[in-house]
Amino acid sequence: MSTSVAQTLLQEIDGSRDKAISFLRQMIAIPSVTGDEAKIQKFLADYMGKIGLDVDIWETDWETLKKHPGYRPVDRGYEGRPNIVATLKGTGGGRSLLLNGHTDVIPVGGGEGWSDDPWSATIKNGRIYGRGSADMKSGVASHIMAVESLIAAGLKPKGDVYINVVIDEEVSGHGTLDTVIRGYKADAGISGETSDLAVQPACIGRIWFEIEIHGKPAGIQKRYEGISGIELGNKIVKAVADLEAKRVATVTHPLYPNALDTLPCIVGSFAAGNYPSAFPVNCLLKGRRSLVEQVARAAAEDPWMKHNPPKVRFVGYDAEASEIPRRHPIVETVSRNYKAVTGRDPEISGRQGAADTRFLNRYADTPTVIFGPGSTAVMHANDEYVSIDDYMTAIKVMALSICEWCGVDGR
Repeated sequence: MSTSVAQTLLQEIDGSRDKAISFLRQMIAIPSVTGDEAKIQKFLADYMGKIGLDVDIWETDWETLKKHPGYRPVDRGYEGRPNIVATLKGTGGGRSLLLNGHTDVIPVGGGEGWSDDPWSATIKNGRIYGRGSADMKSGVASHIMAVESLIAAGLKPKGDVYINVVIDEEVSGHGTLDTVIRGYKADAGISGETSDLAVQPACIGRIWFEIEIHGKPAGIQKRYEGISGIELGNKIVKAVADLEAKRVATVTHPLYPNALDTLPCIVGSFAAGNYPSAFPVNCLLKGRRSLVEQVARAAAEDPWMKHNPPKVRFVGYDAEASEIPRRHPIVETVSRNYKAVTGRDPEISGRQGAADTRFLNRYADTPTVIFGPGSTAVMHANDEYVSIDDYMTAIKVMALSICEWCGVDGR
Protein backbone atom coordinates (compact mmCIF):
# COMPACT_ATOMS: atom_id res chain seq x y z
CA MET A 1 0.00 0.00 0.00
CA SER A 2 1.49 3.31 -1.06
CA THR A 3 1.82 6.37 1.14
CA SER A 4 -0.60 8.27 -1.09
CA VAL A 5 -3.30 5.62 -0.62
CA ALA A 6 -2.89 5.75 3.15
CA GLN A 7 -3.00 9.56 3.18
CA THR A 8 -6.11 9.62 0.99
CA LEU A 9 -7.86 7.16 3.26
CA LEU A 10 -6.91 8.89 6.51
CA GLN A 11 -8.01 12.25 5.15
CA GLU A 12 -11.36 10.75 4.19
CA ILE A 13 -11.83 9.39 7.71
CA ASP A 14 -10.84 12.68 9.36
CA GLY A 15 -13.31 14.51 7.12
CA SER A 16 -16.07 12.12 8.13
CA ARG A 17 -15.53 12.37 11.89
CA ASP A 18 -18.94 13.92 12.63
CA LYS A 19 -20.65 11.30 10.48
CA ALA A 20 -18.85 8.46 12.28
CA ILE A 21 -19.83 9.83 15.69
CA SER A 22 -23.44 10.29 14.63
CA PHE A 23 -23.57 6.75 13.26
CA LEU A 24 -22.32 5.23 16.50
CA ARG A 25 -24.74 7.30 18.56
CA GLN A 26 -27.61 6.05 16.43
CA MET A 27 -26.51 2.48 17.13
CA ILE A 28 -26.25 3.05 20.89
CA ALA A 29 -29.69 4.69 20.96
CA ILE A 30 -31.31 1.48 19.71
CA PRO A 31 -31.94 -0.82 22.71
CA SER A 32 -30.63 -4.26 21.77
CA VAL A 33 -30.53 -6.41 24.88
CA THR A 34 -29.89 -10.04 23.99
CA GLY A 35 -33.10 -11.44 22.53
CA ASP A 36 -34.23 -8.05 21.22
CA GLU A 37 -31.75 -7.47 18.41
CA ALA A 38 -34.16 -7.22 15.46
CA LYS A 39 -34.33 -3.41 15.28
CA ILE A 40 -30.61 -2.77 15.30
CA GLN A 41 -29.91 -5.61 12.87
CA LYS A 42 -32.43 -4.17 10.40
CA PHE A 43 -30.93 -0.70 10.84
CA LEU A 44 -27.44 -1.97 10.05
CA ALA A 45 -28.53 -4.22 7.19
CA ASP A 46 -30.32 -1.29 5.56
CA TYR A 47 -27.35 1.02 6.13
CA MET A 48 -24.81 -1.37 4.65
CA GLY A 49 -27.05 -2.03 1.67
CA LYS A 50 -27.29 1.70 1.00
CA ILE A 51 -23.50 2.13 0.90
CA GLY A 52 -23.26 -0.56 -1.76
CA LEU A 53 -22.55 -3.80 0.11
CA ASP A 54 -24.15 -7.12 -0.75
CA VAL A 55 -26.17 -7.95 2.38
CA ASP A 56 -27.02 -11.47 3.47
CA ILE A 57 -29.44 -11.43 6.41
CA TRP A 58 -30.90 -14.62 7.83
CA GLU A 59 -32.41 -16.21 10.93
CA THR A 60 -30.64 -19.09 12.63
CA ASP A 61 -32.24 -22.52 12.33
CA TRP A 62 -32.18 -23.60 15.98
CA GLU A 63 -32.54 -27.31 15.19
CA THR A 64 -29.62 -27.23 12.75
CA LEU A 65 -27.53 -25.30 15.26
CA LYS A 66 -28.11 -27.95 17.93
CA LYS A 67 -26.33 -30.53 15.77
CA HIS A 68 -23.04 -28.61 15.72
CA PRO A 69 -20.34 -29.57 18.28
CA GLY A 70 -19.91 -25.91 19.18
CA TYR A 71 -23.53 -25.55 20.26
CA ARG A 72 -24.33 -24.83 23.90
CA PRO A 73 -27.87 -25.17 25.32
CA VAL A 74 -29.93 -21.96 25.40
CA ASP A 75 -33.47 -21.23 26.56
CA ARG A 76 -34.87 -19.61 23.44
CA GLY A 77 -34.54 -19.77 19.67
CA TYR A 78 -33.70 -17.18 17.04
CA GLU A 79 -36.91 -16.22 15.29
CA GLY A 80 -36.88 -12.48 14.56
CA ARG A 81 -33.20 -12.20 15.54
CA PRO A 82 -31.21 -12.22 12.28
CA ASN A 83 -27.49 -12.41 11.65
CA ILE A 84 -25.79 -10.36 8.93
CA VAL A 85 -22.87 -10.72 6.58
CA ALA A 86 -22.37 -7.73 4.30
CA THR A 87 -19.82 -8.26 1.53
CA LEU A 88 -17.59 -5.82 -0.32
CA LYS A 89 -16.59 -7.95 -3.25
CA GLY A 90 -12.92 -7.78 -4.18
CA THR A 91 -11.62 -7.25 -7.69
CA GLY A 92 -9.59 -10.45 -7.47
CA GLY A 93 -6.13 -11.63 -6.48
CA GLY A 94 -6.17 -10.50 -2.84
CA ARG A 95 -6.65 -12.14 0.53
CA SER A 96 -10.12 -12.13 2.10
CA LEU A 97 -10.90 -10.64 5.51
CA LEU A 98 -13.85 -11.16 7.87
CA LEU A 99 -14.73 -8.43 10.38
CA ASN A 100 -16.74 -9.83 13.26
CA GLY A 101 -18.81 -8.13 15.95
CA HIS A 102 -22.03 -8.40 17.94
CA THR A 103 -24.83 -5.92 18.60
CA ASP A 104 -26.55 -7.57 21.56
CA VAL A 105 -25.88 -6.02 24.96
CA ILE A 106 -26.57 -6.93 28.58
CA PRO A 107 -29.67 -5.57 30.40
CA VAL A 108 -29.79 -2.18 32.09
CA GLY A 109 -32.62 -2.88 34.52
CA GLY A 110 -34.47 0.34 35.22
CA GLY A 111 -31.37 2.42 34.56
CA GLU A 112 -30.43 2.56 38.24
CA GLY A 113 -26.88 3.79 38.77
CA TRP A 114 -26.65 5.54 35.42
CA SER A 115 -26.05 9.27 35.20
CA ASP A 116 -28.24 9.48 32.08
CA ASP A 117 -30.62 7.27 30.17
CA PRO A 118 -28.53 4.18 29.19
CA TRP A 119 -29.69 4.61 25.58
CA SER A 120 -29.05 8.35 25.39
CA ALA A 121 -25.63 8.14 23.69
CA THR A 122 -24.66 11.27 25.58
CA ILE A 123 -21.33 12.91 24.75
CA LYS A 124 -19.26 14.17 27.70
CA ASN A 125 -15.56 14.96 27.90
CA GLY A 126 -14.68 13.26 24.65
CA ARG A 127 -16.62 10.09 25.42
CA ILE A 128 -19.88 8.60 24.16
CA TYR A 129 -21.88 7.04 26.97
CA GLY A 130 -24.50 4.32 26.79
CA ARG A 131 -25.05 0.59 27.06
CA GLY A 132 -23.07 -1.12 24.32
CA SER A 133 -20.84 1.87 23.60
CA ALA A 134 -17.77 -0.16 24.60
CA ASP A 135 -19.14 -3.69 24.25
CA MET A 136 -19.23 -3.56 21.37
CA LYS A 137 -21.19 -1.24 19.14
CA SER A 138 -18.13 0.95 18.71
CA GLY A 139 -16.24 -2.08 17.38
CA VAL A 140 -19.01 -2.88 14.90
CA ALA A 141 -19.25 0.78 13.88
CA SER A 142 -15.49 0.95 13.31
CA HIS A 143 -15.77 -1.92 10.82
CA ILE A 144 -18.63 -0.35 8.89
CA MET A 145 -17.10 3.13 8.88
CA ALA A 146 -13.75 1.74 7.73
CA VAL A 147 -15.32 -0.01 4.75
CA GLU A 148 -17.49 3.00 3.92
CA SER A 149 -14.35 5.17 3.96
CA LEU A 150 -12.68 2.88 1.43
CA ILE A 151 -15.69 3.18 -0.85
CA ALA A 152 -15.87 6.96 -0.44
CA ALA A 153 -12.15 7.28 -1.22
CA GLY A 154 -12.62 5.31 -4.45
CA LEU A 155 -10.46 2.41 -3.24
CA LYS A 156 -11.31 -1.14 -4.31
CA PRO A 157 -9.86 -4.04 -2.32
CA LYS A 158 -8.59 -7.03 -4.28
CA GLY A 159 -9.77 -9.52 -1.68
CA ASP A 160 -13.34 -9.89 -0.40
CA VAL A 161 -14.25 -8.06 2.80
CA TYR A 162 -17.02 -9.49 4.98
CA ILE A 163 -18.69 -7.49 7.74
CA ASN A 164 -20.22 -10.04 10.08
CA VAL A 165 -22.72 -8.58 12.59
CA VAL A 166 -24.18 -11.15 14.95
CA ILE A 167 -26.65 -11.63 17.79
CA ASP A 168 -26.64 -13.64 21.04
CA GLU A 169 -22.96 -13.18 21.86
CA GLU A 170 -23.62 -12.29 25.48
CA VAL A 171 -25.38 -15.61 26.10
CA SER A 172 -23.88 -18.17 23.74
CA GLY A 173 -21.92 -16.84 20.76
CA HIS A 174 -24.30 -18.74 18.50
CA GLY A 175 -24.59 -15.85 16.06
CA THR A 176 -20.96 -16.28 15.05
CA LEU A 177 -21.24 -20.08 15.15
CA ASP A 178 -24.17 -19.87 12.74
CA THR A 179 -22.11 -17.63 10.46
CA VAL A 180 -19.62 -20.50 10.27
CA ILE A 181 -22.41 -23.01 9.62
CA ARG A 182 -23.68 -20.79 6.79
CA GLY A 183 -20.31 -21.24 5.13
CA TYR A 184 -18.56 -17.92 5.69
CA LYS A 185 -14.80 -18.04 6.17
CA ALA A 186 -11.84 -15.91 5.16
CA ASP A 187 -8.07 -15.91 5.03
CA ALA A 188 -8.13 -14.01 8.33
CA GLY A 189 -10.46 -12.20 10.66
CA ILE A 190 -10.56 -9.23 13.03
CA SER A 191 -12.94 -9.14 15.97
CA GLY A 192 -13.88 -5.68 17.21
CA GLU A 193 -14.33 -6.83 20.81
CA THR A 194 -13.20 -4.62 23.68
CA SER A 195 -9.41 -4.45 23.75
CA ASP A 196 -8.54 -0.81 24.62
CA LEU A 197 -6.86 -0.73 21.17
CA ALA A 198 -4.50 -3.52 22.22
CA VAL A 199 -3.82 -6.16 19.58
CA GLN A 200 -4.94 -9.45 21.09
CA PRO A 201 -4.21 -12.84 19.51
CA ALA A 202 -5.86 -14.72 22.40
CA CYS A 203 -8.87 -14.72 24.69
CA ILE A 204 -9.59 -16.61 27.88
CA GLY A 205 -12.42 -19.10 28.26
CA ARG A 206 -15.32 -18.87 30.66
CA ILE A 207 -17.75 -21.28 32.25
CA TRP A 208 -20.53 -20.67 34.75
CA PHE A 209 -21.25 -23.09 37.59
CA GLU A 210 -23.77 -23.80 40.32
CA ILE A 211 -23.01 -25.63 43.57
CA GLU A 212 -26.03 -27.02 45.38
CA ILE A 213 -25.45 -27.72 49.07
CA HIS A 214 -27.81 -29.47 51.47
CA GLY A 215 -27.33 -29.33 55.22
CA LYS A 216 -29.29 -31.08 57.95
CA PRO A 217 -32.74 -29.62 58.69
CA ALA A 218 -33.79 -28.51 62.16
CA GLY A 219 -36.42 -26.36 63.79
CA ILE A 220 -35.46 -22.85 64.74
CA GLN A 221 -35.59 -23.66 68.49
CA LYS A 222 -33.48 -26.81 67.97
CA ARG A 223 -31.20 -25.19 65.41
CA TYR A 224 -28.12 -26.61 67.15
CA GLU A 225 -29.24 -30.06 66.00
CA GLY A 226 -29.10 -28.98 62.36
CA ILE A 227 -26.25 -28.29 59.98
CA SER A 228 -26.46 -24.87 58.37
CA GLY A 229 -26.28 -24.47 54.61
CA ILE A 230 -24.71 -21.06 55.22
CA GLU A 231 -21.83 -22.56 57.18
CA LEU A 232 -21.30 -25.26 54.59
CA GLY A 233 -21.52 -22.70 51.81
CA ASN A 234 -18.85 -20.56 53.44
CA LYS A 235 -16.49 -23.53 53.45
CA ILE A 236 -17.03 -24.05 49.73
CA VAL A 237 -16.59 -20.33 49.01
CA LYS A 238 -13.22 -20.52 50.75
CA ALA A 239 -12.31 -23.60 48.70
CA VAL A 240 -13.10 -21.72 45.50
CA ALA A 241 -10.96 -18.78 46.65
CA ASP A 242 -8.12 -21.19 47.45
CA LEU A 243 -8.38 -22.62 43.95
CA GLU A 244 -8.10 -19.14 42.45
CA ALA A 245 -5.02 -18.42 44.57
CA LYS A 246 -3.41 -21.67 43.45
CA ARG A 247 -4.12 -20.96 39.78
CA VAL A 248 -2.80 -17.41 40.04
CA ALA A 249 0.41 -18.73 41.60
CA THR A 250 1.02 -21.53 39.10
CA VAL A 251 -0.59 -20.76 35.73
CA THR A 252 1.38 -18.55 33.33
CA HIS A 253 1.01 -17.31 29.76
CA PRO A 254 3.15 -14.72 27.95
CA LEU A 255 0.11 -12.74 26.79
CA TYR A 256 -1.27 -12.56 30.33
CA PRO A 257 1.42 -11.21 32.67
CA ASN A 258 -1.10 -10.37 35.42
CA ALA A 259 -2.59 -13.73 36.37
CA LEU A 260 -4.79 -12.26 39.12
CA ASP A 261 -6.69 -10.17 36.57
CA THR A 262 -6.85 -13.02 34.09
CA LEU A 263 -7.90 -16.11 36.03
CA PRO A 264 -11.06 -15.28 37.94
CA CYS A 265 -12.50 -18.21 39.85
CA ILE A 266 -15.23 -16.70 41.97
CA VAL A 267 -18.56 -17.26 43.65
CA GLY A 268 -20.68 -14.38 42.42
CA SER A 269 -23.98 -15.40 44.00
CA PHE A 270 -24.69 -16.90 47.45
CA ALA A 271 -28.29 -17.82 48.32
CA ALA A 272 -29.22 -19.72 51.46
CA GLY A 273 -32.41 -20.38 53.35
CA ASN A 274 -35.91 -19.37 52.34
CA TYR A 275 -37.46 -17.61 55.34
CA PRO A 276 -36.15 -15.14 57.95
CA SER A 277 -37.10 -17.28 60.94
CA ALA A 278 -36.44 -20.73 59.47
CA PHE A 279 -33.23 -22.72 59.76
CA PRO A 280 -31.13 -22.23 56.57
CA VAL A 281 -30.64 -25.85 55.58
CA ASN A 282 -29.80 -25.36 51.89
CA CYS A 283 -27.40 -23.16 49.95
CA LEU A 284 -26.88 -22.41 46.25
CA LEU A 285 -23.66 -20.87 44.98
CA LYS A 286 -23.14 -19.51 41.47
CA GLY A 287 -19.98 -18.35 39.80
CA ARG A 288 -17.48 -18.90 37.00
CA ARG A 289 -14.70 -21.44 36.36
CA SER A 290 -14.40 -25.24 36.49
CA LEU A 291 -13.74 -26.52 40.02
CA VAL A 292 -15.21 -30.00 40.55
CA GLU A 293 -12.08 -31.54 42.11
CA GLN A 294 -11.56 -28.60 44.45
CA VAL A 295 -15.13 -28.81 45.73
CA ALA A 296 -14.77 -32.58 46.22
CA ARG A 297 -11.60 -32.08 48.27
CA ALA A 298 -13.24 -29.45 50.46
CA ALA A 299 -16.32 -31.62 50.96
CA ALA A 300 -14.18 -34.62 51.93
CA GLU A 301 -12.73 -32.59 54.81
CA ASP A 302 -16.14 -31.81 56.27
CA PRO A 303 -17.82 -34.49 58.43
CA TRP A 304 -21.26 -33.76 56.95
CA MET A 305 -20.42 -33.01 53.33
CA LYS A 306 -18.18 -36.05 52.86
CA HIS A 307 -21.36 -38.14 53.15
CA ASN A 308 -23.64 -35.49 51.59
CA PRO A 309 -21.45 -33.97 48.86
CA PRO A 310 -22.41 -30.75 47.08
CA LYS A 311 -23.77 -31.07 43.56
CA VAL A 312 -21.74 -29.15 40.98
CA ARG A 313 -23.47 -28.22 37.73
CA PHE A 314 -22.13 -26.24 34.79
CA VAL A 315 -24.94 -24.06 33.53
CA GLY A 316 -25.40 -21.05 31.28
CA TYR A 317 -22.36 -19.54 29.59
CA ASP A 318 -19.66 -21.94 28.42
CA ALA A 319 -16.86 -20.63 26.21
CA GLU A 320 -13.51 -22.11 25.30
CA ALA A 321 -10.27 -20.16 25.27
CA SER A 322 -8.76 -19.48 21.85
CA GLU A 323 -5.43 -18.31 20.48
CA ILE A 324 -3.59 -17.72 17.22
CA PRO A 325 0.19 -17.30 16.95
CA ARG A 326 1.64 -14.05 18.21
CA ARG A 327 3.49 -13.69 14.90
CA HIS A 328 0.56 -14.52 12.64
CA PRO A 329 0.42 -12.18 9.62
CA ILE A 330 -2.97 -10.71 10.60
CA VAL A 331 -1.57 -9.81 14.04
CA GLU A 332 1.41 -8.13 12.44
CA THR A 333 -0.79 -6.34 9.89
CA VAL A 334 -2.99 -4.76 12.55
CA SER A 335 0.07 -3.95 14.69
CA ARG A 336 1.85 -2.18 11.81
CA ASN A 337 -1.18 -0.08 11.00
CA TYR A 338 -1.76 0.84 14.61
CA LYS A 339 1.77 2.21 14.68
CA ALA A 340 1.23 3.97 11.35
CA VAL A 341 -1.79 5.78 12.81
CA THR A 342 -0.53 6.51 16.33
CA GLY A 343 3.25 6.50 16.02
CA ARG A 344 3.43 3.93 18.85
CA ASP A 345 3.85 0.19 19.01
CA PRO A 346 0.64 -1.45 20.16
CA GLU A 347 0.25 -3.45 23.33
CA ILE A 348 0.21 -7.13 22.40
CA SER A 349 -1.82 -9.00 25.00
CA GLY A 350 -4.56 -11.51 25.60
CA ARG A 351 -8.16 -10.49 26.12
CA GLN A 352 -9.32 -10.94 29.70
CA GLY A 353 -12.69 -12.25 28.63
CA ALA A 354 -14.20 -14.73 26.23
CA ALA A 355 -14.73 -13.88 22.56
CA ASP A 356 -16.42 -15.26 19.46
CA THR A 357 -12.98 -15.74 17.92
CA ARG A 358 -13.16 -19.27 19.33
CA PHE A 359 -15.65 -20.26 16.62
CA LEU A 360 -13.78 -18.63 13.76
CA ASN A 361 -10.43 -20.08 14.81
CA ARG A 362 -11.65 -23.59 15.53
CA TYR A 363 -14.44 -24.24 13.03
CA ALA A 364 -13.98 -21.80 10.14
CA ASP A 365 -10.22 -21.95 9.57
CA THR A 366 -10.27 -18.15 9.88
CA PRO A 367 -7.42 -17.05 12.19
CA THR A 368 -8.85 -14.05 14.00
CA VAL A 369 -7.23 -11.33 16.08
CA ILE A 370 -9.06 -9.03 18.51
CA PHE A 371 -8.77 -5.27 18.11
CA GLY A 372 -11.41 -2.82 19.25
CA PRO A 373 -11.84 0.67 20.72
CA GLY A 374 -13.93 -0.33 23.73
CA SER A 375 -12.48 -1.00 27.17
CA THR A 376 -12.99 -4.33 28.91
CA ALA A 377 -12.76 -2.43 32.21
CA VAL A 378 -16.02 -0.51 31.57
CA MET A 379 -18.03 -3.02 29.54
CA HIS A 380 -21.18 -4.14 31.37
CA ALA A 381 -20.72 -1.26 33.83
CA ASN A 382 -23.07 1.57 34.68
CA ASP A 383 -22.10 4.66 32.67
CA GLU A 384 -20.39 2.48 30.07
CA TYR A 385 -18.54 4.60 27.53
CA VAL A 386 -16.10 4.66 24.65
CA SER A 387 -13.49 7.30 23.93
CA ILE A 388 -14.25 9.14 20.68
CA ASP A 389 -10.54 9.41 19.90
CA ASP A 390 -10.11 5.67 20.38
CA TYR A 391 -13.10 5.02 18.15
CA MET A 392 -11.66 7.20 15.38
CA THR A 393 -8.26 5.53 15.78
CA ALA A 394 -9.91 2.14 15.40
CA ILE A 395 -11.60 3.21 12.16
CA LYS A 396 -8.26 4.32 10.74
CA VAL A 397 -6.42 1.17 11.81
CA MET A 398 -9.20 -1.00 10.41
CA ALA A 399 -9.24 0.83 7.07
CA LEU A 400 -5.49 0.64 6.62
CA SER A 401 -5.45 -3.00 7.68
CA ILE A 402 -8.11 -3.87 5.10
CA CYS A 403 -6.04 -2.19 2.38
CA GLU A 404 -2.83 -3.93 3.41
CA TRP A 405 -4.33 -7.37 3.97
CA CYS A 406 -6.64 -7.49 0.98
CA GLY A 407 -4.60 -5.35 -1.38
CA VAL A 408 -5.95 -2.35 -3.26
CA ASP A 409 -6.68 -2.55 -6.96
CA GLY A 410 -4.33 -0.46 -9.10
CA ARG A 411 -2.45 1.02 -6.13
